Amino acid sequence: MTTSPRAADPANQDRSDNHDRSAKRVLLAKPRGYCAGVDRAVITVEKALETYGAPVYVRKEIVHNKHVVETLRERGVIFVDETDEVPEGALVVFSAHGVSPAVHEEAKRRNLRTIDATCPLVTKVHKEVNRFAKEDYDILLIGHEGHEEVEGTSGEAPDRVQLVDKPEDVDKVEIRDPSKVVWLSQTTLSVDETMERVDQLKERFPDLQAPPSDDICYATSNRQFAVKAMASECDLVLVVGSQNSSNSKRLVEVALQAGASDSHLIDYASQIEESWLDGVTTVGVTSGASVPDVLVMQVLDYLSERGWGEVEEVTTANEKIAFALPRELRKDLRENPDGPKGVR
Repeated sequence: MTTSPRAADPANQDRSDNHDRSAKRVLLAKPRGYCAGVDRAVITVEKALETYGAPVYVRKEIVHNKHVVETLRERGVIFVDETDEVPEGALVVFSAHGVSPAVHEEAKRRNLRTIDATCPLVTKVHKEVNRFAKEDYDILLIGHEGHEEVEGTSGEAPDRVQLVDKPEDVDKVEIRDPSKVVWLSQTTLSVDETMERVDQLKERFPDLQAPPSDDICYATSNRQFAVKAMASECDLVLVVGSQNSSNSKRLVEVALQAGASDSHLIDYASQIEESWLDGVTTVGVTSGASVPDVLVMQVLDYLSERGWGEVEEVTTANEKIAFALPRELRKDLRENPDGPKGVR
């Protein structure tokens, strides 16, 4: 595998002209796959299984990836939609997408032992909601209706947060004071689409304030940028990720908008349709932030068996961020390094 650090180097724009367009090749995006928040959440559940033993209950999917969820389920994880499905006094892990204060309160009422695996970058947005709500702002949350992260974030101040999803939602916004309105966003959105929505909101509310720092997480931005760097050279971009993964679906959209001739979202290599490869020489491959790299390697094996053996890694950033495990789990790991032990 060769490596090509492209980033924003204009010289890279011409490199495709020097390539033999009849030769089959794969452009492999880097960064791709697991972000720090997902890695932390998955390790949290794995360590909970090792420390406390099965079953471990998890509210919602720990991360939005079919393979990860099925693998953990086989190891003894029980996924539930709501905390009232968890036996009283049992252990429940909250997913990386975060939960509202109401969910925490319900868990407390049911005497549940909780481990909060919310991504720290999602927690940051929750704190922003609390801060602006206390300062009596109207908060316009750009995000996708029904997404677990949006539900958790909105739940921090439901009387102050208004969801802005589609363009038509902009006209429905009602605020009390045009000088006290701020926009925040779901962490896994398309950067370009989010800024389109912000521009629409600014037309109505010229004094609209921005978040103190970017809400769209570094991993989402980096993966989108890597796809943009290679999309124009690709006849096909394969995005490994699940249908309920917001950031994975955005990568398909970004690939097409950035010049890829075709793009598809797949969970597994077995879902690739042979017809997609007809007339294709350059295939781009990437994966969403909740995807283990083993699934990407399986896609590369699939392509290699069909003649796409030349793989060039397109590097636009090097990620070195890591998050500590939840403090509830760290405490038990220190006190009981040899586990497992009961949770009651």
